[in-house]
Amino acid sequence: MTTPGFRSTSAHIASLVSASLAISLLLSAPAAHGAPRPSARLLEVQARVINLQNQAASAAEGAQEAKVRLAQLNQTLAGVQEKAAKQRTELEEIRKSLGSIALEQYKSSGLGQSLQLLFSSNPRSYLASAGDLDSLTRRRSIELRRYESATQKLRQTTFLVSDKAKLVRATQQKLEAQARAANAKLAEAEKILKSLKASERKALLAAQRRAEANDLASSRKTAKNLKASGRSGVALRYAFAQIGDRYVFGAAGMQTWDCSGLTMRAFAAAGVSLPHSSRAQFRYGKRVPRSQLRPGDLVFFKVPISHVGIYVGNGKMVHAPRPGSRVKIAPINQMRYVGAVRL
Repeated sequence: MTTPGFRSTSAHIASLVSASLAISLLLSAPAAHGAPRPSARLLEVQARVINLQNQAASAAEGAQEAKVRLAQLNQTLAGVQEKAAKQRTELEEIRKSLGSIALEQYKSSGLGQSLQLLFSSNPRSYLASAGDLDSLTRRRSIELRRYESATQKLRQTTFLVSDKAKLVRATQQKLEAQARAANAKLAEAEKILKSLKASERKALLAAQRRAEANDLASSRKTAKNLKASGRSGVALRYAFAQIGDRYVFGAAGMQTWDCSGLTMRAFAAAGVSLPHSSRAQFRYGKRVPRSQLRPGDLVFFKVPISHVGIYVGNGKMVHAPRPGSRVKIAPINQMRYVGAVRL
């Protein structure tokens, strides 16, 4: 089913993906050797940009959650609409049956029962005819009850169709709003970066590249010491293989990822089906206290939930952080921790 505003939503999402990829490439572009280190002012600018990128990633995850919900609602709506169509067909069949019964009654009782008895040359034949008429009356009564019941069911289903359609429209609007919000944050971050002088841009890009290189080297070193088996081990090995890949909103492989796209694919490799949404993934599995975290647990962040990673051990996770960054292993205390689940 094509929902209202689908093209508009697709345009917002496509724009967001393009902006996410553009800013990722912008910040990960090679910097010249010997570039100056950023000043305190530039470090403050960098912090603002990273904050905007994180806000964009959170809004983008909100859009992903709405997208998953929209797909579920559309499926439900299609089922309810199909049910309503079947009920209308049943109602029409009952209506035709009532019409046939009414016609038979008219043919059987055109003179009225008392007159039929008066003029009948064969009382037995009349009584048999009267019996047939009673049978038609009973059939009519049964069909009328069926008609009333079918009408009530169709009315209830029609109300349900209306309610689900409203939810679809509201979720569609939420998806579009979240995509616009994420786009706005990325545009603001890109505007800040483009406003810098060439020398400042050079220094900032060099610092960004050094930080990313250090993070990736540390991540790959940590990944070599994996101590997990079963589905957790499979999911972690899959995620480790993506270290260094860029973050892009809505991406789920094979060279670009967002946070829930990475966790979804990692656990799919282990035979576990998850939706492409951090908020939706939090509703899966068994809740685990922070003190009992084990490698392979999904860890969730921010309120409302808008980030997810896979716990590695020693207070760290593998995750796809934000636009402008890459899949890496990082401490879980970098953002507001909400909870964890074990699949």
